[in-house]
Amino acid sequence: MAQLIFVRHGQSLYNLENRFTGNPDVPLTDNGKEQAELAGDKLIGYVFNIAYTSMRYTRSLHF
Repeated sequence: MAQLIFVRHGQSLYNLENRFTGNPDVPLTDNGKEQAELAGDKLIGYVFNIAYTSMRYTRSLHF
C-alpha cells in the first residue's frame, strides 16, 4: 500500500516570536533542531521512492 508522509520543519526563531514569513531563511531554535532530529529518527526504516523538499533553504541541508 502506498503511503504519503509529510514532515514539517522544527520550531524556527520566527515561530518562537510569533512572526510568520514565506521567504527569509529563518534559523531553527535549539528546540527546533531537536525536533528535526527526532523527526529524522522516526523516519528510519522507511524507503522512499520520491521525496520533495525546500532545498532553497539552508536549514533543509543541515539534517
